[in-house]
Amino acid sequence: MKYELNLEKPNASRVWISAVTIGSSYFMGGLVPLIPYMIEPNSNTAFYISIGVTLVALFIFGYVKAKFLGVNTPFRSAFEMMIVGGIASGASFGIAKAMPQP
Repeated sequence: MKYELNLEKPNASRVWISAVTIGSSYFMGGLVPLIPYMIEPNSNTAFYISIGVTLVALFIFGYVKAKFLGVNTPFRSAFEMMIVGGIASGASFGIAKAMPQP
């Protein structure tokens, strides 16, 4: 790692902090599209609300990431994050729908 990527060896004491950080991030990220289903009794309506909430969350995350990294065009970065995340979500949904039902 040091010679190829110019990175230092990770500190072994940070393993649990990294694991908790990554795990909680996955949990919170997965919870965002599920919240509308917990609130809205009509699943069709919850589906469209979930799409909107997810796209807004992706846009906000992309904007914050761009600002944190010092990108000159944070709105473009946010829009790109929203588009790529939306395409990935749509592809996942399409693959799940294409699977044969038991």
